[in-house]
Amino acid sequence: MILFSFDISTAMLWRMKSEAQKLGDNLKKIRTKKSISQGDIARALNVARSFVSDIENGKRNPTLATITKLAKAIGVSTSELLK
Repeated sequence: MILFSFDISTAMLWRMKSEAQKLGDNLKKIRTKKSISQGDIARALNVARSFVSDIENGKRNPTLATITKLAKAIGVSTSELLK
């Protein structure tokens, strides 16, 4: 039983990381296409550049509010950023 529970938790964690990586990849693709730097985004959101880097590298799961701010900072809709 405990092993099964661990397997489910591991699968959920892997899926969350996968979704975080998709968001990060899309953010980087759009950002670089528009010649926007991580620093530009960091200044718009009033966060450290490393925070933006961590999102792009799938190391963070930003809140919906942060995703909305990211989308606005790069000039796309939230749905476009989440594709």
